[in-house]
Amino acid sequence: MAQRIKVYSTPACHFCIRLKQFLNEHNIIFENIDVSTNQQAAEEMVEKTGQMGVPVLDVDGEIIVGFDKERIKQALGL
Repeated sequence: MAQRIKVYSTPACHFCIRLKQFLNEHNIIFENIDVSTNQQAAEEMVEKTGQMGVPVLDVDGEIIVGFDKERIKQALGL
């Protein structure tokens, strides 16, 4: 079954850039959501995590805050 993957990020966030590069390197299709310009998405992210920090990776409802490469690999089955 295909996974639904969302990345909540901001353009200036170094770890957001690294996360998106990592996903692209592994040919992972994801929806990027810029929370600096999308207030509704920012509120959704805070609801899911309880905080405003980015990046946030949502893999079928499993939430990973930050660029934790090992946890991301595990969530994606890499």
